[in-house]
Amino acid sequence: MNLSQVGEHALLQSIRKSFTVHSRNVLMGIGDDAAVLKPSSKYLFVTTDMMIEGVHFNLRFITPYQLGFKLVAVNVSDMYAMGCTPRYLLLNLGLHKNTTDNFIKRFFSGIQDAIMKYKCSLIGGDLSSVRKDISLSAVLIGEGKKVLSRQGAQPGERIYVTGYLGDSACGLELLKNINSPVPITCSDISRIKPFKGLSKKILQPLLKRHLLPDPKKPTPFLKHASSMMDISDGLLIDLSRLCTESKVGAKIYIEKIPISSELRAVSMKLGLPYQKLALSGGEDYELLFTAPGSIKLKAYHIGDIVDSGTVLIDKNGRETHFRPEGYQHFQ
Repeated sequence: MNLSQVGEHALLQSIRKSFTVHSRNVLMGIGDDAAVLKPSSKYLFVTTDMMIEGVHFNLRFITPYQLGFKLVAVNVSDMYAMGCTPRYLLLNLGLHKNTTDNFIKRFFSGIQDAIMKYKCSLIGGDLSSVRKDISLSAVLIGEGKKVLSRQGAQPGERIYVTGYLGDSACGLELLKNINSPVPITCSDISRIKPFKGLSKKILQPLLKRHLLPDPKKPTPFLKHASSMMDISDGLLIDLSRLCTESKVGAKIYIEKIPISSELRAVSMKLGLPYQKLALSGGEDYELLFTAPGSIKLKAYHIGDIVDSGTVLIDKNGRETHFRPEGYQHFQ
Protein backbone atom coordinates (compact mmCIF):
# COMPACT_ATOMS: atom_id res chain seq x y z
CA MET A 1 0.00 0.00 0.00
CA ASN A 2 1.25 3.52 -0.80
CA LEU A 3 0.33 7.06 0.25
CA SER A 4 -2.15 7.60 -2.56
CA GLN A 5 -4.15 4.69 -1.10
CA VAL A 6 -3.69 5.57 2.57
CA GLY A 7 -4.51 9.28 2.24
CA GLU A 8 -3.37 12.35 4.19
CA HIS A 9 -6.00 12.15 6.93
CA ALA A 10 -5.32 8.52 7.78
CA LEU A 11 -1.58 9.15 7.84
CA LEU A 12 -2.04 12.16 10.12
CA GLN A 13 -4.23 10.17 12.51
CA SER A 14 -1.69 7.35 12.57
CA ILE A 15 1.10 9.81 13.44
CA ARG A 16 -1.06 11.45 16.11
CA LYS A 17 -1.82 8.09 17.71
CA SER A 18 1.83 6.98 17.66
CA PHE A 19 3.29 10.20 19.09
CA THR A 20 1.14 11.06 22.09
CA VAL A 21 2.66 13.94 24.08
CA HIS A 22 2.89 13.77 27.85
CA SER A 23 4.06 17.20 28.99
CA ARG A 24 2.34 19.81 31.13
CA ASN A 25 3.99 22.51 29.00
CA VAL A 26 2.18 21.30 25.84
CA LEU A 27 -1.44 22.42 26.05
CA MET A 28 -2.28 21.32 22.51
CA GLY A 29 -0.26 19.15 20.13
CA ILE A 30 -0.91 17.33 16.85
CA GLY A 31 -4.37 17.73 15.33
CA ASP A 32 -5.23 21.43 15.46
CA ASP A 33 -4.11 24.45 13.40
CA ALA A 34 -1.23 25.14 15.79
CA ALA A 35 0.46 23.58 18.79
CA VAL A 36 0.08 25.48 22.05
CA LEU A 37 2.97 25.69 24.50
CA LYS A 38 3.14 27.17 27.98
CA PRO A 39 6.76 28.35 28.26
CA SER A 40 8.76 27.93 31.43
CA SER A 41 10.93 30.69 32.87
CA LYS A 42 13.96 29.56 30.82
CA TYR A 43 15.15 30.88 27.44
CA LEU A 44 13.40 29.38 24.42
CA PHE A 45 15.54 28.32 21.43
CA VAL A 46 14.22 27.52 17.94
CA THR A 47 16.09 25.86 15.07
CA THR A 48 15.20 24.25 11.76
CA ASP A 49 16.99 22.04 9.23
CA MET A 50 16.01 20.76 5.81
CA MET A 51 16.94 17.46 4.18
CA ILE A 52 16.31 17.36 0.42
CA GLU A 53 16.63 14.20 -1.65
CA GLY A 54 19.54 14.48 -4.06
CA VAL A 55 21.15 17.24 -1.98
CA HIS A 56 21.35 15.96 1.60
CA PHE A 57 20.66 12.29 1.04
CA ASN A 58 20.49 9.59 -1.60
CA LEU A 59 18.06 6.71 -1.07
CA ARG A 60 20.63 4.39 -2.64
CA PHE A 61 22.75 4.86 0.48
CA ILE A 62 20.32 5.44 3.36
CA THR A 63 17.33 3.54 4.74
CA PRO A 64 14.01 5.18 5.73
CA TYR A 65 14.77 4.43 9.40
CA GLN A 66 18.16 6.16 9.20
CA LEU A 67 16.59 9.10 7.37
CA GLY A 68 14.04 9.63 10.13
CA PHE A 69 16.60 9.33 12.90
CA LYS A 70 19.05 11.66 11.18
CA LEU A 71 16.41 14.33 10.53
CA VAL A 72 15.89 14.65 14.28
CA ALA A 73 19.56 14.25 15.24
CA VAL A 74 20.87 17.08 13.04
CA ASN A 75 18.40 19.47 14.66
CA VAL A 76 19.33 18.22 18.12
CA SER A 77 22.95 19.01 17.24
CA ASP A 78 22.01 22.67 16.65
CA MET A 79 20.29 22.77 20.03
CA TYR A 80 23.28 21.28 21.82
CA ALA A 81 25.53 23.78 20.01
CA MET A 82 23.60 26.59 21.70
CA GLY A 83 23.91 24.93 25.09
CA CYS A 84 20.23 24.11 25.46
CA THR A 85 17.96 21.08 25.82
CA PRO A 86 15.65 20.00 22.95
CA ARG A 87 11.99 19.75 23.94
CA TYR A 88 9.44 20.03 21.11
CA LEU A 89 9.61 18.84 17.50
CA LEU A 90 7.58 19.79 14.41
CA LEU A 91 7.98 17.89 11.12
CA ASN A 92 7.29 19.11 7.59
CA LEU A 93 7.23 16.23 5.12
CA GLY A 94 6.95 16.44 1.34
CA LEU A 95 6.41 12.87 0.10
CA HIS A 96 5.62 11.29 -3.26
CA LYS A 97 2.16 9.75 -3.63
CA ASN A 98 3.78 6.40 -4.45
CA THR A 99 5.74 6.33 -1.18
CA THR A 100 5.01 2.93 0.32
CA ASP A 101 3.43 2.18 3.67
CA ASN A 102 6.55 0.22 4.61
CA PHE A 103 8.75 3.28 3.93
CA ILE A 104 6.53 5.43 6.16
CA LYS A 105 6.57 2.89 9.01
CA ARG A 106 10.35 2.56 8.92
CA PHE A 107 10.84 6.33 8.63
CA PHE A 108 8.70 7.02 11.69
CA SER A 109 10.41 4.20 13.56
CA GLY A 110 13.62 6.22 13.17
CA ILE A 111 11.82 9.38 14.29
CA GLN A 112 10.47 7.53 17.33
CA ASP A 113 13.86 6.18 18.38
CA ALA A 114 15.42 9.63 18.01
CA ILE A 115 12.83 11.50 20.09
CA MET A 116 13.07 8.83 22.77
CA LYS A 117 16.86 9.11 22.80
CA TYR A 118 16.90 12.91 22.95
CA LYS A 119 13.79 13.20 25.15
CA CYS A 120 11.75 15.55 22.98
CA SER A 121 8.11 15.41 21.88
CA LEU A 122 6.55 15.55 18.41
CA ILE A 123 3.85 18.23 18.64
CA GLY A 124 2.88 18.95 15.01
CA GLY A 125 3.99 19.82 11.50
CA ASP A 126 2.71 19.62 7.95
CA LEU A 127 2.28 17.04 5.17
CA SER A 128 2.43 17.65 1.44
CA SER A 129 2.78 15.73 -1.79
CA VAL A 130 5.75 16.32 -4.09
CA ARG A 131 6.09 15.52 -7.77
CA LYS A 132 9.58 14.08 -7.59
CA ASP A 133 12.18 14.34 -4.82
CA ILE A 134 11.38 13.93 -1.13
CA SER A 135 11.62 17.12 0.95
CA LEU A 136 11.96 16.90 4.73
CA SER A 137 12.40 19.54 7.39
CA ALA A 138 12.10 19.76 11.15
CA VAL A 139 11.63 22.59 13.59
CA LEU A 140 12.98 21.96 17.07
CA ILE A 141 12.22 24.09 20.12
CA GLY A 142 14.44 23.89 23.18
CA GLU A 143 15.06 25.59 26.49
CA GLY A 144 18.06 26.55 28.56
CA LYS A 145 19.32 28.78 31.35
CA LYS A 146 22.21 30.22 29.32
CA VAL A 147 22.65 31.48 25.75
CA LEU A 148 25.88 30.17 24.23
CA SER A 149 26.58 31.56 20.75
CA ARG A 150 29.41 31.87 18.21
CA GLN A 151 30.23 35.40 19.32
CA GLY A 152 32.16 35.07 22.57
CA ALA A 153 35.62 33.82 21.54
CA GLN A 154 38.54 35.93 22.78
CA PRO A 155 42.25 36.05 21.77
CA GLY A 156 44.30 33.83 24.05
CA GLU A 157 41.59 31.20 24.45
CA ARG A 158 41.91 27.62 23.24
CA ILE A 159 39.90 25.94 20.49
CA TYR A 160 38.40 22.54 21.30
CA VAL A 161 36.46 19.78 19.55
CA THR A 162 34.62 16.97 21.31
CA GLY A 163 35.57 13.99 19.12
CA TYR A 164 37.10 12.50 15.99
CA LEU A 165 36.70 14.47 12.76
CA GLY A 166 36.29 13.12 9.24
CA ASP A 167 34.55 9.88 10.21
CA SER A 168 31.17 10.84 8.73
CA ALA A 169 32.67 11.96 5.40
CA CYS A 170 34.61 8.70 5.27
CA GLY A 171 31.40 6.80 6.03
CA LEU A 172 29.78 8.47 3.01
CA GLU A 173 32.72 7.48 0.80
CA LEU A 174 32.33 3.91 2.03
CA LEU A 175 28.63 3.94 1.13
CA LYS A 176 29.46 5.17 -2.37
CA ASN A 177 31.84 2.23 -2.76
CA ILE A 178 29.42 -0.30 -1.27
CA ASN A 179 26.70 1.27 -3.48
CA SER A 180 23.74 0.06 -1.41
CA PRO A 181 22.12 0.89 1.93
CA VAL A 182 23.53 -0.68 5.08
CA PRO A 183 20.37 -1.43 7.10
CA ILE A 184 21.68 -0.77 10.60
CA THR A 185 19.60 0.78 13.38
CA CYS A 186 20.50 2.29 16.73
CA SER A 187 20.02 -1.08 18.41
CA ASP A 188 21.22 -3.39 15.64
CA ILE A 189 24.53 -3.02 13.80
CA SER A 190 24.87 -6.73 13.00
CA ARG A 191 24.06 -6.26 9.30
CA ILE A 192 27.37 -4.62 8.52
CA LYS A 193 29.42 -6.98 6.37
CA PRO A 194 33.19 -6.94 5.77
CA PHE A 195 34.14 -4.92 2.67
CA LYS A 196 37.37 -5.04 0.64
CA GLY A 197 39.21 -6.73 3.48
CA LEU A 198 37.98 -4.19 6.04
CA SER A 199 36.44 -5.77 9.13
CA LYS A 200 33.04 -4.96 10.64
CA LYS A 201 34.89 -3.48 13.62
CA ILE A 202 36.56 -0.90 11.36
CA LEU A 203 33.50 -0.16 9.22
CA GLN A 204 30.93 0.13 12.01
CA PRO A 205 31.89 3.48 13.62
CA LEU A 206 32.34 5.20 10.24
CA LEU A 207 29.04 4.03 8.75
CA LYS A 208 27.15 4.67 11.95
CA ARG A 209 28.66 8.16 12.26
CA HIS A 210 27.24 9.13 8.86
CA LEU A 211 23.93 7.29 8.93
CA LEU A 212 23.01 7.64 12.62
CA PRO A 213 24.82 10.72 13.98
CA ASP A 214 24.85 11.09 17.75
CA PRO A 215 25.45 14.76 18.75
CA LYS A 216 27.49 15.40 21.89
CA LYS A 217 25.80 17.00 24.88
CA PRO A 218 27.36 20.34 25.85
CA THR A 219 26.76 19.88 29.59
CA PRO A 220 30.42 19.27 30.62
CA PHE A 221 31.54 22.48 28.89
CA LEU A 222 28.73 24.95 29.55
CA LYS A 223 30.33 26.51 32.60
CA HIS A 224 33.59 27.39 30.84
CA ALA A 225 32.86 27.72 27.10
CA SER A 226 32.92 31.26 25.72
CA SER A 227 31.57 30.34 22.26
CA MET A 228 30.26 27.18 20.67
CA MET A 229 28.82 25.69 17.48
CA ASP A 230 28.49 22.27 15.90
CA ILE A 231 30.62 20.95 13.03
CA SER A 232 28.09 20.22 10.31
CA ASP A 233 29.76 21.52 7.13
CA GLY A 234 33.43 20.89 7.98
CA LEU A 235 35.95 22.12 10.56
CA LEU A 236 37.56 24.85 8.45
CA ILE A 237 34.37 26.47 7.22
CA ASP A 238 32.59 26.22 10.57
CA LEU A 239 35.58 27.57 12.50
CA SER A 240 35.77 30.43 9.99
CA ARG A 241 32.14 31.23 10.75
CA LEU A 242 32.84 31.27 14.48
CA CYS A 243 35.84 33.57 13.95
CA THR A 244 33.77 35.93 11.81
CA GLU A 245 31.04 36.18 14.43
CA SER A 246 33.57 36.69 17.25
CA LYS A 247 35.76 39.04 15.16
CA VAL A 248 38.92 37.02 15.90
CA GLY A 249 41.41 34.76 14.11
CA ALA A 250 42.54 31.18 14.71
CA LYS A 251 45.58 28.93 14.60
CA ILE A 252 44.97 25.22 14.10
CA TYR A 253 47.63 22.59 14.79
CA ILE A 254 47.14 19.83 12.21
CA GLU A 255 48.81 17.16 14.36
CA LYS A 256 46.35 17.84 17.20
CA ILE A 257 43.22 17.18 15.15
CA PRO A 258 41.70 13.93 16.48
CA ILE A 259 41.61 11.29 13.74
CA SER A 260 40.32 7.78 14.42
CA SER A 261 42.28 4.63 13.63
CA GLU A 262 39.28 3.49 11.57
CA LEU A 263 39.48 6.60 9.36
CA ARG A 264 43.20 6.03 8.82
CA ALA A 265 42.66 2.36 7.92
CA VAL A 266 39.84 3.00 5.44
CA SER A 267 41.62 6.00 3.90
CA MET A 268 44.69 3.86 3.27
CA LYS A 269 42.56 1.11 1.71
CA LEU A 270 40.46 3.38 -0.52
CA GLY A 271 43.11 6.01 -1.26
CA LEU A 272 41.34 8.82 0.57
CA PRO A 273 43.11 11.91 2.01
CA TYR A 274 42.23 11.46 5.69
CA GLN A 275 43.49 14.88 6.77
CA LYS A 276 41.35 16.59 4.14
CA LEU A 277 38.31 14.62 5.32
CA ALA A 278 39.02 15.72 8.90
CA LEU A 279 39.52 19.38 7.93
CA SER A 280 36.68 19.89 5.47
CA GLY A 281 34.46 16.78 5.56
CA GLY A 282 31.01 17.54 6.92
CA GLU A 283 28.35 16.00 9.16
CA ASP A 284 30.53 15.02 12.10
CA TYR A 285 28.18 16.90 14.47
CA GLU A 286 30.90 17.28 17.08
CA LEU A 287 30.96 20.43 19.18
CA LEU A 288 33.49 23.14 18.34
CA PHE A 289 34.05 25.56 21.21
CA THR A 290 36.46 27.99 22.82
CA ALA A 291 37.45 28.31 26.46
CA PRO A 292 40.26 29.75 28.62
CA GLY A 293 43.42 27.65 28.49
CA SER A 294 43.78 27.66 32.28
CA ILE A 295 40.91 25.20 32.65
CA LYS A 296 41.29 21.44 32.12
CA LEU A 297 38.54 20.06 29.89
CA LYS A 298 37.83 16.57 28.58
CA ALA A 299 37.95 17.63 24.93
CA TYR A 300 40.59 17.87 22.20
CA HIS A 301 42.62 21.09 22.15
CA ILE A 302 43.27 21.68 18.42
CA GLY A 303 44.26 25.34 18.27
CA ASP A 304 44.19 28.82 19.71
CA ILE A 305 42.22 32.00 19.17
CA VAL A 306 44.32 34.95 17.97
CA ASP A 307 43.59 38.56 17.04
CA SER A 308 43.24 37.96 13.30
CA GLY A 309 44.02 35.59 10.44
CA THR A 310 43.32 31.87 10.03
CA VAL A 311 46.29 29.53 9.70
CA LEU A 312 47.12 25.82 9.80
CA ILE A 313 50.38 24.85 11.50
CA ASP A 314 52.04 21.55 10.53
CA LYS A 315 54.27 19.37 12.71
CA ASN A 316 57.33 21.34 11.61
CA GLY A 317 55.82 24.66 12.67
CA ARG A 318 55.13 25.88 9.12
CA GLU A 319 52.08 28.12 8.82
CA THR A 320 49.63 28.09 5.92
CA HIS A 321 46.63 30.37 5.57
CA PHE A 322 43.43 28.35 5.24
CA ARG A 323 40.25 29.21 3.43
CA PRO A 324 36.79 28.30 4.75
CA GLU A 325 36.64 24.93 2.97
CA GLY A 326 33.65 22.68 3.50
CA TYR A 327 30.14 22.11 2.27
CA GLN A 328 28.28 25.13 0.93
CA HIS A 329 24.90 25.20 -0.77
CA PHE A 330 24.69 26.79 -4.24
CA GLN A 331 28.38 26.09 -4.98
